[in-house]
Amino acid sequence: MDLYYILYISAGTNWFTGDELKDLLKVSHRNNTRDGITGLLLYGDGNFIQLLEGEKETVQCSFERISADPRHKGVTIIDSGTLTDRNFPKWSMGFKAMDSFSNTGLSGFLDPETRKLLLTEKQHKATDLLKSFIRTTRIGI
Repeated sequence: MDLYYILYISAGTNWFTGDELKDLLKVSHRNNTRDGITGLLLYGDGNFIQLLEGEKETVQCSFERISADPRHKGVTIIDSGTLTDRNFPKWSMGFKAMDSFSNTGLSGFLDPETRKLLLTEKQHKATDLLKSFIRTTRIGI
């Protein structure tokens, strides 16, 4: 079975507090687990970049729901297409705050063992874009 992915960016209409991010992640984790979607969400300086991966129809439905969310604007697809393997097979909602929220205890949404973003040699170009987002925030994980 081929998998589908969407990588998008958006800007929050307001800066998210730690509690707002926790609420967003809780709902996202529930929805993604239900829909068989995996991926990673990065938040920095009021901006988001997210990679969603799973079956094409469910990823597209999730993206449409996300696009209609009034808490952000300028939702722009950076890349989309098919995958043979998931980049984040165990993460229904991997997350990293790349700014002052990084000390809110939200790091547990990353790999619970290493608390790091693990990328293998066999990675998709979308992971390079995620790493670029990390570099532009000047904070490594």
